[in-house]
Amino acid sequence: MRAAPAAPLLQLLLLLGPRPEAAGVAEPPLPIVVLAILARNAEHSLPHYLGALERLDYPRARLALWCATDHNVDNTTEMLREWLAAVGDDYAAVVWRPEGEPRSYPDEEGPKHWTKERHQFLMELKQEALTFARDWGADYILFADTDNILTNNQTLQLLIKQGLPVVAPMLDSQTYYSNFWCGITPQGYYRRTADYFPTKNRQRRGCFRVPMVHSTFLVSLRAEGTAQLAFYPPHPNYTWPFDDIIVFAYACQAAGVSVHVCNEQRYGYLNVPVQSHQGLEDERVNFIHLILEALVDGPPMWASAHVSRPPKRPSKMGFDEVFVISLARRPDRRERMLTSLWEMEISGRVVDAVDGRMLNSSVMRTLGVDLLPGYQDPYSGRTLTKGEVGCFLSHYSIWEEVVTRGLTQVVVFEDDVRFESNFKGRLERLMEEVEAEKLPWDLIYLGRKQVNPEEEAAVEGLPNLVVAGYSYWTLAYVLSLAGARKLLASQPLRRMLPVDEFLPIMFDQHPNEQYKAHFWPRDLQAFSARPLLAAPTHYAGDAEWLSDTETSSPWDDDSGRLISWTGSYKTLRGPRLDLAGSSGHSLHPHPRDEL
Repeated sequence: MRAAPAAPLLQLLLLLGPRPEAAGVAEPPLPIVVLAILARNAEHSLPHYLGALERLDYPRARLALWCATDHNVDNTTEMLREWLAAVGDDYAAVVWRPEGEPRSYPDEEGPKHWTKERHQFLMELKQEALTFARDWGADYILFADTDNILTNNQTLQLLIKQGLPVVAPMLDSQTYYSNFWCGITPQGYYRRTADYFPTKNRQRRGCFRVPMVHSTFLVSLRAEGTAQLAFYPPHPNYTWPFDDIIVFAYACQAAGVSVHVCNEQRYGYLNVPVQSHQGLEDERVNFIHLILEALVDGPPMWASAHVSRPPKRPSKMGFDEVFVISLARRPDRRERMLTSLWEMEISGRVVDAVDGRMLNSSVMRTLGVDLLPGYQDPYSGRTLTKGEVGCFLSHYSIWEEVVTRGLTQVVVFEDDVRFESNFKGRLERLMEEVEAEKLPWDLIYLGRKQVNPEEEAAVEGLPNLVVAGYSYWTLAYVLSLAGARKLLASQPLRRMLPVDEFLPIMFDQHPNEQYKAHFWPRDLQAFSARPLLAAPTHYAGDAEWLSDTETSSPWDDDSGRLISWTGSYKTLRGPRLDLAGSSGHSLHPHPRDEL
């Protein structure tokens, strides 16, 4: 095994100065913290990672940067160098430790393959950072992997205030994966416990003692026992697996140093690791999904302005248009949706939704809108709402445009979509398969709430498609020109019901025979992606849930009063059966995962 080579002095010590001292201020200065940055093939996440470090609410004069990068086949080294040149002068010290060659390890199968030599080299680098922090007289060192994004800018101060020797902020991911273990076996392997999910789901909140934290954690260099902690060489009695996170967990155990994870707040996000046989593109796609999740759940990630990023090249994915229905008075939703599409490199066009609050009886008479005789919501028993009228009219306007312009196929999104992993790639692949099988279709659901999924038939030759049954929601679907013509020909405005009830009538899957009797023919050829590619951002009961169709006025009430029907079964979170076993892009169980 080769030791971590010494970098040239001018590269190693760019801005290294003396440890900052108090300057006679009334209040004691904040502790000195070293930020350890170890980057390899991190081009996909570095801009957001560095942007989060820039936004930490902590004086840069009390922070030092220890940066190392090695074995890269991407633009990681250039990105870090560019960033350090832009911001390095603001920090108390900068250690810059690049290694251009070699670009891979001799026995690795790919850039995500962890060989023993790679583990050892990483442990040596972490030890070098730890030694620097001690020698320089720092109070703390923060280790943070380059795909861990600290979106909460108070994270560092909050961790320091805990006064714990080793403490990690619990990070969220696309799955149940996080940066701590609740149990470990006597042999150093992961042990499932009853505490993990209540902690990960924040059903219990606080700082909890755990046997291991990894990826992002803070070490107090002044706390009792931490002087004995080391990454390399491992403890003389060490017999556990040769892995940096397990070596450090053993060191803490041997030194009697307690390890904690804190989950009171959302501190940030970490990317689910890909498998050793996967590549950097898989990791990039996963990270884009993480960006989208952060846009929904918050706080969002923002890239550093001091790093050059590869240009985005949005496309329509082979469709004639990608429509986004969005209310003008919901600018936050619109911005989130457009940002999500931009991150996925999808070119979307906003269609201003018809605002139900602006409708009255006179306007609806002019538009020819009338209620389907006898319609009632299947669960609450209420009548049609103005919000539902506005929603229907918004979709209807798109169907009209499809026919008027002769658009062959389009995608329609509402603005409350949570995208599944690798949405763009999976949709493109699905449409290629549909084309190859020459399947005649009018509508393909991408996101919906299934009522009887077990009754839906698979489509021969298309494993990711089913014949659609009775469904709720119209948050994401693909529509053909023939499908749009069929929908318009049924003249739905003069016998209106919610658009997500209308569509199943048109493909003859609605359970209410009285409703169906008003429409003929009911020959829409409707299918659905399986697994689904989209879901709602929130459900009824969620703190952030907001519905302009469920919270609205009855369709014929011009008083302006708003009524909230928040108990509607349609808006409740149901079992995501169609997402179970998802072939989502590389989001598979990992040795460090709870799945």
